[in-house]
This record gives sequence, C-alpha cells and structure tokens, in this order.
Amino acid sequence: MGKLLTILLIGTLAIRMLTGRWPWDLWRQSERAQDEAQARALLGVGRNAGHDEIVEAHRRLLARVHPDRGGTSEQVHAATRARDVLLAGVDRAK
Repeated sequence: MGKLLTILLIGTLAIRMLTGRWPWDLWRQSERAQDEAQARALLGVGRNAGHDEIVEAHRRLLARVHPDRGGTSEQVHAATRARDVLLAGVDRAK
C-alpha cells in the first residue's frame, strides 16, 4: 500500500512539474470543455460566439422549447444552463 501511495505522489508531482497544473485541474478543464461543446451544440452557436450572439441564440431556443409552445420545463432548464456555461466562458476569456 505504501508503494502505491508513493507512486501516486511521484506521478502527481511529475504532472505538476511538466504541465504547471495539478492533475485534478486538468481533468476539471477537460470537463469544462465538454460542457461548453455540448452547450454550443444545443444553442447552435460557434466557438467564437460573443455575449450578444449567445443571448440571442438562447432566446430563439426558448421560443421553440417553452412549455407554452409544446416544449418541456427540462428543455428550458437545459437551454438556460447552456447559456450560463457559455456566458461564463465569455466572461473568463475577458
């Protein structure tokens, strides 16, 4: 058990030295990229979409998936989460 912990510690420190980041930060960054890709696909915007384009795409999607127009509240929540993920990315890029 001690050898396994030593190997994990050495591996963690090696990744930190090579990349300048901790391994868990790299995994979190990968998850964020996947979330952003799914959000872009849902809203139908490109990788370089700005704040106004994201908001407009969100409005268009809400008009289609709103419960009053035959959609569901889950679809509305998904659209809003997608907008929030992308707007957070735009704010981070500034």
